[in-house]
Amino acid sequence: MAESTIEWTDATWNPTTGCDQTSPGCDNCYALTMAARLKAMGQEKYQADGDPRTSGPGFALTVHPYTLSIPRRWSKPRMIFVNSMSDLFHHDVPVEFIRDVFAVMADTPRHTYQLLTKRSKRLSRLAEVLDWPPNLWVGVSVETQTYGFRVDHLRTVPSSVRFLSIEPLLGPVSVDLDGIDWVIVGGESGPSCRPVDPVHVRHIRDACVESGTPFFFKQWGGRTPKTHGRLLDGRTWDEYPAATVGAGV
Repeated sequence: MAESTIEWTDATWNPTTGCDQTSPGCDNCYALTMAARLKAMGQEKYQADGDPRTSGPGFALTVHPYTLSIPRRWSKPRMIFVNSMSDLFHHDVPVEFIRDVFAVMADTPRHTYQLLTKRSKRLSRLAEVLDWPPNLWVGVSVETQTYGFRVDHLRTVPSSVRFLSIEPLLGPVSVDLDGIDWVIVGGESGPSCRPVDPVHVRHIRDACVESGTPFFFKQWGGRTPKTHGRLLDGRTWDEYPAATVGAGV
């Protein structure tokens, strides 16, 4: 686990690492680039190479059972982003290991866990065989309207908080916010970043305001995450769900 610079969380915990590209939002994946660097540095968790067509050096999906005890060592409540370097619902993650991760979260109610996936179909399919702790928030990534079906899958999940990460926002997104407790929006960052249209950002923000859904604007993006800042119409938008469990915000 490590302290995080991601604006909407406090720390990260990666019981699995590695992934495979599954949609256009993955095209400039920061984790893929970082994994190659960590492999070159000799980091133990990043020595297995993934399929070069969908993954890369140091980025093969790998489970790390020895990391399961890490959150128990943190006595101070934290917001913890689960798998910033992977996807817990990747098809190569055994169901039993997912259950083990959920058990750790249940055993550490002082923390609030934020779990994000693009594998919404598997998330929905496995929901009934998992024990859902109240301190777990689950979200799906939606980069364009094409992937709005992930929201429908998310609505079937009995999570105390369901959220959307519309990042990188690559086109217009109009989704039904019924049953959604939080929306994060952000532009892409990095040398090959694709620009975000402010009209599309405002459309989502306005929908959240109208429905009363907390809205968090992470960044405009650019060569670095901070290149163009976080102001949207003269202010920052740092709203969180009202029903927080564990760590305060």
